[in-house]
Amino acid sequence: MALLYSLLWRLLLALVHVNRALVTWLRVRLRSWKGRLWERAMAALLLPVALAGFPDHRKKSNNNAEAAPLTGNRPACRRPRWLTDGRSLEKLPVHIGLLVAEEEPSYTDIANLVVWCMAVGISYVSVYDNHGIFRKNNSRLLEEIVRQQQDLLGVEASKYNVEFLSECADKPQQPVLSCRPTVKVLSPADGKQSIVQAAQQLCRSVENKERSSKEISVSMLDTLLRESKNIPDPELVVKFGPVDSTLGFLPWHIRLTEFISLPSHRNVSYENLLGALQRYGECQQRLGQ
Repeated sequence: MALLYSLLWRLLLALVHVNRALVTWLRVRLRSWKGRLWERAMAALLLPVALAGFPDHRKKSNNNAEAAPLTGNRPACRRPRWLTDGRSLEKLPVHIGLLVAEEEPSYTDIANLVVWCMAVGISYVSVYDNHGIFRKNNSRLLEEIVRQQQDLLGVEASKYNVEFLSECADKPQQPVLSCRPTVKVLSPADGKQSIVQAAQQLCRSVENKERSSKEISVSMLDTLLRESKNIPDPELVVKFGPVDSTLGFLPWHIRLTEFISLPSHRNVSYENLLGALQRYGECQQRLGQ
C-alpha cells in the first residue's frame, strides 16, 4: 500500500510540473502574439501619416539644398557665421599671430586661417615659422590666400582685400587691393635680430654724434622697433604644434600677448580658430594688478 501511495504522489507531482510548464508557454506565446498584433496595428495607423508627410519633407530638403549651394565643398550658408561671429565675441584681437611650430607647413591651411581671421573682423594677421619658410615663399602664400578668399567667401571676397607687407621696408607688395586687413609674414630675423639692428643703429648715431649716449633709453629703442614693424603689438598668438616655445616670435612685442596652443595647423577647422578666439575673449589680463 505504501508503494502505491508513493507512485500516486510522484504522478501528481509530474502533472503539476507539466501544468506549470504549459501555463508558462501559453503566457509567453500570448504576450508575443499581442506584441506583434500591437506593432502591426500601430504600423497600420502611422503608415498613412508617414506617407502624407514624406513629399513635404522631400520638398523642404530640396529647397534647403537649393538655398545653400556649395562653394569649394563648403555650403554657402556657413558664410554668414564667419562674417558675424566676431560680433558675438567678448573681445576681438586687432592683431593675431599664427605661429607654426611644425615641419612642412601647409600653405592651404594657413591661408584658410588668414581668411577666417579677416572674416571675423581681425585687422592684422602675422604668419610666423622659425625656419623662415613662409618668408622665403611669401608670394606663394599670398596666391593661396587670394585663392581661398574666393573659395571660402565667394561674392563676399571683394570686401576683404588683402594688403601684404613685405619683409624689408614694410611697403605693400603687389597685388595690393586695399589697406586692410593686413598680412605680415615674419621670420626669426624679425625677432632678436631686429633688436640687434636697432641697437646698432643707436650706436652708429652716437658714433656719428647725432645724439649723445645719455639720450639713449629703453623708450627710444622701443620706438625704433615699433617703427620697423609698422603694425600694432599682437594681442593673441595661436601656436600650432607640440613645441612649448615662442620660437623667437617678436620677443619685444609680446609682453602682453596671450598665447593659445592648438595641436596642429594641418586640417585645422574654423571651429578650432573660433574656440581659440572665444578662449581669448574670456581671458582677463590684470596687467600686474
